[in-house]
Amino acid sequence: MNDIEKKLEEYIEQEEGASHRLKGFALIFVTSLAIFMSLFHLYAAYEIVPTQLMRSVHVAMVLCLVFLLFPLTKAFRDRLQWWDFCFALLPLYIAWYMYAGGDDFTDRNTAPLAMDMWLGILLIVLILEAVRRTGGWVMVVVTSGFLIYALFGEHFPQPWTHKGYDLGRLVGHMFMTLEGIFGVAVDVSASLIVLFSIFGAFLQFSGAGKFFIDFSFSAMGGRPTGVGRTVVLASFLLGGPSGSGVATTVTIGTVAYPMLAKAGYEKHAAGGLLAAGGLGAIISPPVLGAAAFLIAEFLKLSYLDVLLMACIPTLLFYASLFIMVEIDARKYGMREASFDAVESVWVLASRYWFHFFSLISIIAFMLLGFSPTMSVLYATGVSLVTSFFRADTSLIPYDLGRGDGRRLSAKLLDWGLVKALHGGAVGTLSVAVTCACAGLIVGTVTLTGLGLKFSGIVIDYAAGSLLLTAIYTALIVWVVGLAVPVTASYIICAVVAAPALIKLGVPDFAAHMFIFYYAVLSEVSPPTALSPFAAAAITGGDPYKTTLQSWKYTLPAFLVPFVFVLDPQGVGLLLMGSMKALADADLGAIAWITLSTACGILAMSGAFQGWLWVEVKLLERFLLLFAGVALVFRFEHGLSLGFIALGIVLLWQGIRSRQVSSV
Repeated sequence: MNDIEKKLEEYIEQEEGASHRLKGFALIFVTSLAIFMSLFHLYAAYEIVPTQLMRSVHVAMVLCLVFLLFPLTKAFRDRLQWWDFCFALLPLYIAWYMYAGGDDFTDRNTAPLAMDMWLGILLIVLILEAVRRTGGWVMVVVTSGFLIYALFGEHFPQPWTHKGYDLGRLVGHMFMTLEGIFGVAVDVSASLIVLFSIFGAFLQFSGAGKFFIDFSFSAMGGRPTGVGRTVVLASFLLGGPSGSGVATTVTIGTVAYPMLAKAGYEKHAAGGLLAAGGLGAIISPPVLGAAAFLIAEFLKLSYLDVLLMACIPTLLFYASLFIMVEIDARKYGMREASFDAVESVWVLASRYWFHFFSLISIIAFMLLGFSPTMSVLYATGVSLVTSFFRADTSLIPYDLGRGDGRRLSAKLLDWGLVKALHGGAVGTLSVAVTCACAGLIVGTVTLTGLGLKFSGIVIDYAAGSLLLTAIYTALIVWVVGLAVPVTASYIICAVVAAPALIKLGVPDFAAHMFIFYYAVLSEVSPPTALSPFAAAAITGGDPYKTTLQSWKYTLPAFLVPFVFVLDPQGVGLLLMGSMKALADADLGAIAWITLSTACGILAMSGAFQGWLWVEVKLLERFLLLFAGVALVFRFEHGLSLGFIALGIVLLWQGIRSRQVSSV
């Protein structure tokens, strides 16, 4: 493994944890447990499993696998230790204890027994240790801070003070009810996130990822902007099923960077574009990031409604990237770069068309009226069946009768189906333990009323101004996102910061989508800017300069959430929040709000790049910034003034472009 591959592995491990690379019996044993976890959740998607049992078993299996796959420290990596088995057995015993206790166990949550107390404390410690192993110390420290606040609230100054809760009341709330560890976040993890992870693994191991990249290269080649467009399109196609920014950046970057360099991208701009494309994976239907499932659960909406809300903002995000790519071609004098060893788009589509069918089947099943759980279950079945259409994509080998002398267990480990079931379970682990840990934070907020206190403080600081409240909220989400992953950032801010926006009249779905998009921004924000850092490892650029470039590419689109918060008509960008509301909406108003926002993105893109058709002069840049702010923040007469400013710059640019071309 060369130095670049080692760096990339380190960045992926920062997001997903540094797991053991097991061999022999240990590999077979852990793989079997992971497959059992996937099969259990597929079964639970079809048959009804009681809520308490489902959530406790899910957490137990996740913790068990985390302790068997992730070492105590890197010094013990690739070697299972006796304490790992002890840690792995404890959550299984706790789940059995909860199940055996039945209704009596949950009924005594306000006065837990001594055994309840010890096991509850032990489970909290196990969750914190699992989060440390998969994601580091930051989430542990943040969660511990919330627990300390719950225990010693009377010692905090006004307006943060509360009466404080003793250890028994806190443990009972967190461990023995559905308000703490086993709350909404774990429910979403157990019922949706794990199933979508399995579906993504089925697509990956049937070759869909490679096909999407090859298809993008083939479809977008032949022009100076072809490589940049390829990165954008491939990020959308590959990011949809993966939902991982770092994985998408690394997968596309290792293939596309040589072409980006050949076309004329300097290494920091190339890395910034790759990271920006990877960021789109988290906001791209049909999977989005894990936080999207939480939005549906928090707001009691169907997942189809969340997908609907994401459509126009996602299109605007990728439109922003396409605009940036077009500007790059003019600014840097891009050259055409041929794509070697890629077949024509028609040949690829005729051979592997079924991958598109697998990808959109989830939405098709939802439109037919199936629940998200059943839709992803059936879509996984579709991806399994369609994988058999070709020998090179089949999840079960065609040549089962041919042996190479290896043992049956070794052969089975090479099956795509086995890898997909194993990968689906393992891919859930870091998100699932984050959800369990976030449950402790949500439990603290609901127990102490911290959300209402915090929203009141934010509104007071903003003097009741919706604009200032939105800016403060965005900053809060961004700061929280500097330290914790996207999922945790969304959960924390959804229960703490969203009430402030809702109190000022913002629809609840718009407030939550606003927080979701700014939580996503943490993917390109130091010190946890993993996507730009991974891109810099590929390009050989400076990580922080690459991060600044990724901000340049993404910032125009990330001003969009202010539209659906500040302007009552802005919820049109979210297609009114639901299929039912959309049916009664004014489609012309939705089209107008989308067009004006797109113009604002164009203005911001030109201002940040310092280029449109030709170089932007100082006065032009000022006018573009003004136009972008006016069209996005939509103050009084802002639309009219914004369009006038943008029109002046475009006219001026057109005249100067003709003068340059005539010379």
